[in-house]
Order: sequence, then structure tokens, then C-alpha cells
Amino acid sequence: MSKTQAIVPAQRIESRILLIRGHKVMLDSDLAALYGVPTKALVQAVSRNKERFPADFMFQLSPQEFKILRSRTVTSNAGRGGRRYAPYAFTEQGVAMLSSVLRSKRAILVNIQIMRAFVKLRKMLATRRALAHKLDELEKRIEGHDEEITAIFEAIRKLMEPPEKPSSRIGFRG
Repeated sequence: MSKTQAIVPAQRIESRILLIRGHKVMLDSDLAALYGVPTKALVQAVSRNKERFPADFMFQLSPQEFKILRSRTVTSNAGRGGRRYAPYAFTEQGVAMLSSVLRSKRAILVNIQIMRAFVKLRKMLATRRALAHKLDELEKRIEGHDEEITAIFEAIRKLMEPPEKPSSRIGFRG
């Protein structure tokens, strides 16, 4: 087992990848936990390097998105010591950029694992799309042959029926 596999289990990373605004992202608090730093430290490092994080690398959740996220996951309310601001969401490119602003050995190793998780997810989605496409093609091929397939089954059923009894006897009565 390599060093990168031992730091954070792959399932832990994969379960933290969310789909928000049509992008696969990871939240600042989840990334901070994986990197072993406080969320505040991660956000501060990003704030000091804003030019490295354009809108397609990172965005802050809207109050509505944050409310939905909070209702899906059990998070504490702001009045009870929880977050007072909406979390930041980092796209794959934003996560890659994080290792350059955090500058720790752990950040580099965890980033490698996160990039592998994003690649694995992309491959799984591509496989699912390819399978759906093949299924659509097969369905289209069969659609035009519905009547032919039905006729074949009807012919088979007729062949399986017992022969009809003759209505009258053939021959002489005597």
C-alpha cells in the first residue's frame, strides 16, 4: 500500500464530492478536515491568494444552497457555535490549486488522492453515459421490429398448440 493510500481512505474522499450548480465540488470544511487544518486557516490561505481562485475554481454557496445543504446534513446552527457564513465550494481545479497555497507535505499527498477520486468519478460517469447511450440505441433498433417480434412469438405459440380435432370422421360406416 502506498503512502497516499494510507493517509485518507478513498471512500472518505469520494463521499465528500458533491454536485452543486452542475459542478463536482468539495466544501471548504471537508477539505480542511482532509488536509488536517482548521477551516478558518484554509479560508484565510485562499483569501490571501484570491487571484489563484477564479469563479470556475471556487465559489461561495448562496444562502439558499447553504440552507438546503444544512437540511441534508446534520450541521449546527450559527447561533449554537456553528458556521456563520456559507461554505466555499472548490471545483477539481480549485482543489488542485489548494496544495500550492497550503504548502504542506500532507496537502500534497491528500491532493493526489483527491485528484484520483475526481478522475475515478469522471470515469464512472462516462461509463454510465456510454451504457445509457447503448441502451438507447438498442431500444431504437427494437422499436421498428415490434410487430415482427410479436408475429414470431404468435407463430411459435400456434406451433405449440395441439392440433384441432377433425369435425367428421373420414371413412365408411358400416
